[in-house]
Amino acid sequence: MKVSMVPPGHIHDCWEYVRPYMEMAAKQTHGRFHDEDIFDLVTQRNDHHLWVAFDDGPTYYGAVVTGFTEYPGKRVLNMHFCGGEELGKWKDPMLALLRRWAKDTKCDAIEFTGRKGWTKIFAGDGNRTQWVTCELPLGD
Repeated sequence: MKVSMVPPGHIHDCWEYVRPYMEMAAKQTHGRFHDEDIFDLVTQRNDHHLWVAFDDGPTYYGAVVTGFTEYPGKRVLNMHFCGGEELGKWKDPMLALLRRWAKDTKCDAIEFTGRKGWTKIFAGDGNRTQWVTCELPLGD
């Protein structure tokens, strides 16, 4: 299994393979994002990046979209979107690569907002759940 950042000029080459994963991730945003919006983030902004997990087939198993968030006291690498299959095969190498990238780009941490299930997935990686994001409907 290989994991890599996709250079911006090559995102078009692999998007058709990872688009279904980003569609699934976008659905979890409850209308905040669509796969086209994610595509725009990674192709039109230099502060967002597409990472893929693949083999020599090439078969793509998953994708992650990251971006930098600058807080007054901390710079973080934010995992905005993640989707794929057979996560057990690529989560650890992907996380190792993202951690190296975060350190190399002077980040203090990696953060994400997601379903509660992600806290269990990253439990063995030092995850400290700080908060969850909740949404309340406005009603009639």
